[in-house]
Amino acid sequence: MKTARKISWSLCAVAAAAMVLTGHAIAQQKRSDEPVKTIPAVRNIDPAKVELGKKLFFDPRLSKSGFISCNSCHNLSMGGSDNLKTSIGHNWQQGPINSPTVLNSSLNMAQFWDGRAANLKEQAGGPIANPGEMAFTHELAIDVLKSIPGYVAEFKQVFGHDKLTIDEVTTAIAAFEETLITPNSRFDRWLDGDDRALTKNELEGYKLFKESGCVACHNGPNLGGTSFQKMGVVTAYKTASTAQGRIEVTGKDADRLNFKVPTLRNVELTYPYFHDGEAPTLTVAVDLMGRLQLGREFTKDENAKIVAFLKTLTGQQPQFALPILPPSTDKTPPPRPFN
Repeated sequence: MKTARKISWSLCAVAAAAMVLTGHAIAQQKRSDEPVKTIPAVRNIDPAKVELGKKLFFDPRLSKSGFISCNSCHNLSMGGSDNLKTSIGHNWQQGPINSPTVLNSSLNMAQFWDGRAANLKEQAGGPIANPGEMAFTHELAIDVLKSIPGYVAEFKQVFGHDKLTIDEVTTAIAAFEETLITPNSRFDRWLDGDDRALTKNELEGYKLFKESGCVACHNGPNLGGTSFQKMGVVTAYKTASTAQGRIEVTGKDADRLNFKVPTLRNVELTYPYFHDGEAPTLTVAVDLMGRLQLGREFTKDENAKIVAFLKTLTGQQPQFALPILPPSTDKTPPPRPFN
């Protein structure tokens, strides 16, 4: 009799476990149909190339002043941005546009707000030669790198030849930036079937996000970065910014104020918001996006729930030791900053 009971309880336990697993599988199946996807893993990493790219990303000697690096505007301790309304470049010049995050940027269809760079490699060379940013030239930047024996040896080791041009520089920087993904956000864990990853309030925010139409532009693994959209679809957007968006690339008037849809990954870290940095907080950004793009005025409670959802998109930030830059043999003092 006792043996029969044990068998009966065992069968019940197995059945219960099967029900839990089945329910979990169903939940996962349902979430695989969500318009938002989990962050994909980085593949085909060349560790030596990535390490060289990391050094270049942090090296201010690629700028005219010797004080500005890629990390100045895409600070990896600040969500891959600089938390300024618009970035500051050479000679304290105030740039015309907000610095987009470099985190997960490999998932974007193009780079820069106006999409003028097709990929990270093409983008990496832009700021170096931009007079309002690093204010150098590619030729002078290469001359600096060639004057540093440590770099010369490392470039040869990584690329297998003695040639050192801007092509090798941008290839290495892009290789490093491709590793800057932020997986395992709480929302990713929910997508993977963890029912405890999100609160009721956050789930209601996600439901509002979908039903209101936000997800039409902010979808996929990066919740954005895959289309250009006009800023001010329902209501005209008024801004003092001189940035005109996609028209500066295509020359088509229809593309005026069309900008690449930004990623919402790690969005709580990348304030202020929009191409002109005019939204200081997520609350303001959600309110404006609702009215400008969707023609909807969110209530205070709805806004708070959407903001709560957006904060679940913060993933694991890149963890690495800061690079030890090769010392220069040039004994002349560095140029004065912003003179």
